[in-house]
Amino acid sequence: MCLFCKIVNKEIPSNPILEDDNFLAFHDINPKAPVHILAIPKIHVESFNEVSGELMGKMTTFIQKVAQEMDIDKSGYRVITNVGENGGQEVQHLHFHVLGGAKLKWGHFSDADPKGHF
Repeated sequence: MCLFCKIVNKEIPSNPILEDDNFLAFHDINPKAPVHILAIPKIHVESFNEVSGELMGKMTTFIQKVAQEMDIDKSGYRVITNVGENGGQEVQHLHFHVLGGAKLKWGHFSDADPKGHF
């Protein structure tokens, strides 16, 4: 069973901020912004490549509620999902990073090597 499935099953503690029948949102243990929430489906979905449009529609509404709950819906926020090894996905369970609470920079690509990709 994956790490996030264990969190959903309450086998591993988390710091939840919002939950419904289908989704769970909790604070990231290694935050990259003043607000850094992970939003996950309760069912196991490997990555964005495997998610259905129906589930994504519901997930969109849930993430919007997370932004409202964290009071970043008006000031702005970033939603990120990583897909696969090269995309930086570390946990093989679909999850979205919801980051906000400050003016976010875009410097995380500084270590990428773009040679041969254009």
